[in-house]
Amino acid sequence: MSSAAVVVDAPGTFHLAEHTPRDPGPGEALVRVHASGICGSDREVFQGNRPEGYVRYPLTPGHEWSGTVERVGAGVTETLVGRKVVGEGFRNCQVCDRCHAGETTLCSAGYEETGFTQPGAMAPTLTLPARLLHVLPDDADLTAAALLEPAACIAAAALKANAQPGEKVAVVGTGTLGMFAVQFLKAVSPVELLVVGTRRDREGLSRQYGATDFRTKDEPLPDDFDVVIETAGSADAARTSAALLRRGGRLVLTGIPAPGANGLDPTDLVVRQLEVHSVFGAPPDAWAHTVRVFGAGLLDPLPLVTHELPLAEFPQAIELVGSGDPKVGKVLLRP
Repeated sequence: MSSAAVVVDAPGTFHLAEHTPRDPGPGEALVRVHASGICGSDREVFQGNRPEGYVRYPLTPGHEWSGTVERVGAGVTETLVGRKVVGEGFRNCQVCDRCHAGETTLCSAGYEETGFTQPGAMAPTLTLPARLLHVLPDDADLTAAALLEPAACIAAAALKANAQPGEKVAVVGTGTLGMFAVQFLKAVSPVELLVVGTRRDREGLSRQYGATDFRTKDEPLPDDFDVVIETAGSADAARTSAALLRRGGRLVLTGIPAPGANGLDPTDLVVRQLEVHSVFGAPPDAWAHTVRVFGAGLLDPLPLVTHELPLAEFPQAIELVGSGDPKVGKVLLRP
């Protein structure tokens, strides 16, 4: 097994560093990493265009991961040892008003997150506060579980959307987040589930996950949906999402458009009385919901994984994620 970790020294430069597991201190656990996923924010870290204050170099990235608890520190139950786990990324303070309300991604003490300002999982092991761990079923597939972090972000969106059985729901965007949104919305028994993408290559998978209709953004689109979850991260996708809604409909934005992008029309939001929510990360209730749904067999992440590479191929993995190739889905790094 490799003993090297990925270290991004500064934008555009990285090296493989000898990795020594950090013994867990009080309240901590040491996890043997099974796999770490790569998403657009990891590309931002490597390329240097992540917003200021949301990254700290040098850094071992990796905020999407799964693994097995190897050791625990003082004050942590030994029953965790040997268990399969995933973990929350936000290192919240636990004492501010937002944390007490369960809104840990809004912690007023400032932003700290595994893989961005704290060492991440692109390494053989990860040591983190045990309170952030979520235990998986013993028979869980750890490769599939490595995708539960993006799934938890979409679970947060689904909880905010509060879709009810029999409602008309839609997803804009067909990447990993979009495909998870389809699965979470399917679980609430909508009467109609539309997916809107830029091309048709994801139509088959969308329907496999429960979509009843698929259209590209250039085709005629309806305007009578109760709930829309946007996952594409562009101003154009946000406008498309709002246009799908009936008056008084509910929109949840999960993507992050480029700064200065001309997105939603405030007049339209007010006149049609649209209810707009946004998601940045996943609080504990969304993580717990995700693990329950995954354990119940209602989430199937494995079809989204197209590439598994060793840590040494970090730059190739980053290139794959940004290639725009429709054959590239989720890329995992394996220590």
